[in-house]
Amino acid sequence: MDNFMKYAAFIASILLFPTLSAQTQVTISTGPSNTLQTFYSLQSGVQGAAPLAEWDLAFEITGFSSSILVNTAKGMIVYQASTSLSDWDAVNAPDTDNWILLHNSESDWSSGALTYGNNLSEPDGFNVGWGLYNIITHTIAGNKIYVIDDGQGNFRKLRINSLQTGTYAFTYADLDGSNEHQGTVNKTAFAQRNFAYWSMDTHTVMDREPITGTWDLLFTKYIGFIPEAYALTGVLQNKNIEALEVDGVPTDDADPWGAPFSTEINTIGADWKMFNMTTFQYEYADDRTYFVKDQQGAIWKLIFTGYGGSANGDITFTQELFSATTIPENALIGSVSAFPNPVTDGRLNLVVDGLDGPFALTVYDAQGRSVLREGPLTLMGVTMHSMDVGMFPSGVYTVQLQGDRALAMTRFVVQ
Repeated sequence: MDNFMKYAAFIASILLFPTLSAQTQVTISTGPSNTLQTFYSLQSGVQGAAPLAEWDLAFEITGFSSSILVNTAKGMIVYQASTSLSDWDAVNAPDTDNWILLHNSESDWSSGALTYGNNLSEPDGFNVGWGLYNIITHTIAGNKIYVIDDGQGNFRKLRINSLQTGTYAFTYADLDGSNEHQGTVNKTAFAQRNFAYWSMDTHTVMDREPITGTWDLLFTKYIGFIPEAYALTGVLQNKNIEALEVDGVPTDDADPWGAPFSTEINTIGADWKMFNMTTFQYEYADDRTYFVKDQQGAIWKLIFTGYGGSANGDITFTQELFSATTIPENALIGSVSAFPNPVTDGRLNLVVDGLDGPFALTVYDAQGRSVLREGPLTLMGVTMHSMDVGMFPSGVYTVQLQGDRALAMTRFVVQ
């Protein structure tokens, strides 16, 4: 069997029963007026939620990162006012016509508003935006003054003084210099988080994110560009979570093969919904499907079906485990079929072809949870393997056979 036929057999096997849905309907709330940020795991559900308006600055924690976000989603407006800290006292009155308006990136967590003007894409780029990296002392010294409007016309000026030995140090005050405060954020205190958060009203640091490895998607209000800056409500990916949008194919027929996944955090974003200005109702495309690789490497199929607007902020979608694992590059794809299907007497037979060697067998339920493991199994040529699934509740299951660089999968139904 050549590689094309093996690939075709694999695709046929995972779509063996397209009419038998393993979809789960999920509703995630961003709260009335979208006041919540909700962190979600495709395998484990909601991992936490926190008020959107409680923070003003977010400091990137992981590794050598140094991105700083400003909470523009709650209405804050941020400007670059000067490229010299010596102008601190001179920045004392609003001058928005001559300041540079800044935004967080909508596609990259590591491109916060205060990274504007960086040269980190260059081979010897040591300018992180808000400051310059010193290769001798391994510190970043701040060199910019920013001004933040809280959205109500109240201005504060801000400077990031340094990032040294894992600690951010910064200063902020009213424009006239009054109410000056010093702040520090230590990276080690927020290990395994993407960001630590700061409130300029309470002058405190906040630990408000779940551990990075426990969530895949963030349901939130954010600023997007269409093309002008505009407040959107949608779904952003966690760092290193990959997603793919498939357009122009009916959702029942959509699959992720042949197109690259992306780590751009707004791959899902907000364009799964459209507001009809005639009916004043949200509408949802019937040919737009999303695929997401979760923290464990499983691929999920998502179809968005509802949005409650500012009344409740509810986002409704169906999720379905499409593949229990990411397919390795250049993997040998074997074929597997299951019978009888549906299973009625508790016994399931698998016929496997095109795979040789030891394999681990795993069965996943519709929520992506492992419910049975066997192996290693030695397979050569065409092999039949019998399984007892009589203890499984009724539902749709995925069975996966995985070797070092080979894979076969199919679905079966227990009635």
